[in-house]
Amino acid sequence: MFDRTAGPVGPDGAVGPAAAVKPMRRRRLPLVGLLVLPLLGGLVPVLAAPGTAQAASGCSGRPAKTVEFSTGELRVYKSRAHACAVTVAKKPGKRRTMSVTLQARGGRAVSDKGSYTKMAGPVTVNALNRCVRATGAIGKKSVSTGWILC
Repeated sequence: MFDRTAGPVGPDGAVGPAAAVKPMRRRRLPLVGLLVLPLLGGLVPVLAAPGTAQAASGCSGRPAKTVEFSTGELRVYKSRAHACAVTVAKKPGKRRTMSVTLQARGGRAVSDKGSYTKMAGPVTVNALNRCVRATGAIGKKSVSTGWILC
């Protein structure tokens, strides 16, 4: 928009040099930011603690107790406010009956039972300042922890 006699015309219809629209300035990332971001991205795998991958178990938190038995093992994990348990088969592949049960003291038991190939669970309970007990079974073999994490 330009008026030949008076100069630029602003968006509100004003005429003159005061009505000239200033071009928008783009913000640029500082050069330091461009250099630091790739370096930090490369350090993330190095800084991760080895042996803390929880993808295989399905539970978050740190391993608190593992009880082995002839056909598998019962794994109990503890985070600040929750406890989690899974039953994992020693020889996965063949479909068989598996179960896992977890109970916080004073609360109801939570269980997962079915026909699985690798693991039963995860089951999670609120366990802030409470003991828990877990039971796991594969086929006819089972194991229990008793009250733990007290």
